[in-house]
Amino acid sequence: MEDSTTTLAKETSRPSVHDVFRLRNFKLLWLGEAISLIGDQFYLVALPWLVLQMTGDALIVGSILALAGIPRAIFMLVGGALTDRFSPRTIMLVSNILRLGLISLLAILVISGAIQLWLLYIFALLFGLADAFFYPAQSSIVPQIVAEKDLQTGNAIVQGTAQLSLFLGPVLAGGMIALFANRASDTTSLRGIGLALVVDAATFLISAVTLWFIKLPRPSAHQKANSEKTNSSESVLSAIKEGLAYVWRDETLRIFFLVVAAISTLLSGVFAVGIPVLVNARFVAGAVALGLIMSAFGAGSLLGTGLAGLLPKPPQGHLGTILLLGTAVMGLALISFAFVHSLPLAILTSLINGIADGYVVIMFITWLQLRTPEAMLGRMMSLLMFASVGLAPVATAVTGALLDLNLTGVFLGAGILLLGIVLIALTNPTVRAMSSEPVPLETGD
Repeated sequence: MEDSTTTLAKETSRPSVHDVFRLRNFKLLWLGEAISLIGDQFYLVALPWLVLQMTGDALIVGSILALAGIPRAIFMLVGGALTDRFSPRTIMLVSNILRLGLISLLAILVISGAIQLWLLYIFALLFGLADAFFYPAQSSIVPQIVAEKDLQTGNAIVQGTAQLSLFLGPVLAGGMIALFANRASDTTSLRGIGLALVVDAATFLISAVTLWFIKLPRPSAHQKANSEKTNSSESVLSAIKEGLAYVWRDETLRIFFLVVAAISTLLSGVFAVGIPVLVNARFVAGAVALGLIMSAFGAGSLLGTGLAGLLPKPPQGHLGTILLLGTAVMGLALISFAFVHSLPLAILTSLINGIADGYVVIMFITWLQLRTPEAMLGRMMSLLMFASVGLAPVATAVTGALLDLNLTGVFLGAGILLLGIVLIALTNPTVRAMSSEPVPLETGD
């Protein structure tokens, strides 16, 4: 009897993809988001290509994409506060409906030939604003759907699906645009772009329908109290300040948010801008080499995500050490890029870099969801998104300026700085242990 109980305990603690997919709510969420993520790639290919077809100016492409990124970064924190006040399902549903309307209108304008450049600037601003509210809610809904023992696996499935969409979406979108392109007619050339936007709009509709059928548990006492507050900007700002104060009081959270910001700034920023420059300077294969290196990172990230979902949880008291060592691997990869002149070695380095990044991201998100009180979850997810995404425009701009001075120095300096941050964090025993016990909320009302 004792042996069977022990065996059962081991089986129930082992991550199970089958157990997660047996959940009706998770199946609906995954189906809707998987389709919507493919649609996102159609949009990410179609929009810059549309601007290039209209203007031929790369600077205008960058300005429109940056305009979408600014409200996304700023209002992400507001999105987190609203997610804690209302249901994350509601926030996701409203965001999807708004983006469905925007994309549908843009598709009609493109297909009809009525699109103008000034309209694209307005569209980018509004779309980035709607985006900002979606992602904190998406990260907050998984813990409400999946049992704690399967949370790591659930996050891995969601993130792994996002990585997989990076392979499928651009190919499908590019093929559709090319299929309808016709050099003899500008209107026909834009028709393929318009149809790609129609596909994206359809995926938002499907995602909205699946969200509609998701039934979440009744709101907790904290959520009811939050929803009864006024909707004034002052109360939203107070909620954001409360979230920032919570992170500041929690030493482990404070340090790991710094690590996430460092990964975003030193790894993502340098990788996105530096790799194309490095390829252009060192490899005769050119665009082929760039595609292989970037694909290797994507494949590695997908593999790391899968490992996080399938492998057992790290031993208690060692999670922080493992995540910091994974971050150190990213730092070593950056240093390796500073000196690599062989394409196979660059591909291997990028693959290893992606594996470490994919594993660390899933493990940290799962830990943060478990550690954060339910009433604070939306704000914590928005702060995580801000740390990992909000700093990206600054990182890419600074990296671009520094690359003009010294290519090798940028990779070497970024890698050494990331390793230094890891070493400092490793000196803290609380951070090395990385307990999932939450810090109690202050009740000063």
